[in-house]
Amino acid sequence: MAEYILWHNPRCAKSREGYKLLEGLDVEVRRYIDEPPTCQELQDVLQKLGMKPSELVRKKEKLYKELGLKDASEEEILKAMCEHPRLIERPILIKGDQAVLGRPPEKFKELIEDV
Repeated sequence: MAEYILWHNPRCAKSREGYKLLEGLDVEVRRYIDEPPTCQELQDVLQKLGMKPSELVRKKEKLYKELGLKDASEEEILKAMCEHPRLIERPILIKGDQAVLGRPPEKFKELIEDV
């Protein structure tokens, strides 16, 4: 098993930028749009990030407005993110029981050692 797991969307510039910072590291790349996380996996990552669903949802995503998530509960937002993974903010770097949202991608340095 890889030391790091990257939830990555290669179509996203910030995600590509974050990926470049991981060059030379043991990283499993998960294209979470093509291989969506289960709701349990998403809950686990939220816990590792120390975030609520409302803090990880992409509020500028068109679907966010279409689904009326502005006034939704945390449970409703989580359910929407499980059903529509493009609502999940990215990139996310996971190492053990810790995770960092790469906004900006330089935040990955919080988890990277000896790079």
